[in-house]
Amino acid sequence: MIKSELRIFFTALMFLTRLPVPAFTDHSQDYLEKSTRYFPLIGWITGAISALTFIIFSKYIGTDIAILASIIAGILTTGALHEDGFADVCDAFGGGWTKEKILLIMKDSRLGTFGVIGLICVLGAKFLLLKELPTFMPDLSSPTTNVLFNYRYFLLIVIAAHSISRLMSVLTISLFDYVTDPDTSKSKPVTSRKPTAGIIVVACVFGLLPLALLDWHFLFCLIPVMYAGYQLACYFKKWIGGYTGDCLGAIQQVSELTFYLCAIIVWKYFP
Repeated sequence: MIKSELRIFFTALMFLTRLPVPAFTDHSQDYLEKSTRYFPLIGWITGAISALTFIIFSKYIGTDIAILASIIAGILTTGALHEDGFADVCDAFGGGWTKEKILLIMKDSRLGTFGVIGLICVLGAKFLLLKELPTFMPDLSSPTTNVLFNYRYFLLIVIAAHSISRLMSVLTISLFDYVTDPDTSKSKPVTSRKPTAGIIVVACVFGLLPLALLDWHFLFCLIPVMYAGYQLACYFKKWIGGYTGDCLGAIQQVSELTFYLCAIIVWKYFP
């Protein structure tokens, strides 16, 4: 049982990141389908890597460089999986006016104007939002010698943003239909069957657990995040009848940014 769960976890880690996994991890469709339960947990890992990179660089260099390093660390960890999906969605829905044309553009590996503009916007927004987060960390006015303790709120918010945004992908898979050519899509194995109730419950626990370590006001962030993710999924359904792997990447990026924005608002107006 434990060995099986570990294999499922490492399958999720292999699918969503470029981090090394044990040799026994493979692309078994059965394990890929079950791996969605651990998508938010993978968010803990990517969020922690990004946040710790920021903390290290901010201590020895400066805030702006630290934020840039944090974003780069996240991209390297995931292999730009979600950013690539967001860019493809921008190209496809920006340049296509029919389902067939949108799906055709989305499969194109080349990056177009809409994709470039989309990446500039999403990375620029992430930089500015992350730059705002440390200004609301009260421990920085009288820091202790424990750097992790000083930045504990920043660390938890970044981890929560990564886990909840990946939870939105799991909820999208459970609520909407998968479209595009199943034989050529890299996301087909994890979307060929909708997650069971048990998988969704486990994913929700991992996705929401970081909020338990924050003030209860941050629960308000869930409302706009879920609304934005759901509306984006409905937009995809309207145009192409469901979602693709690239659509899931776009939902993750938008949900992450929405959480950062809401966290800043909560911190500023609900002290």
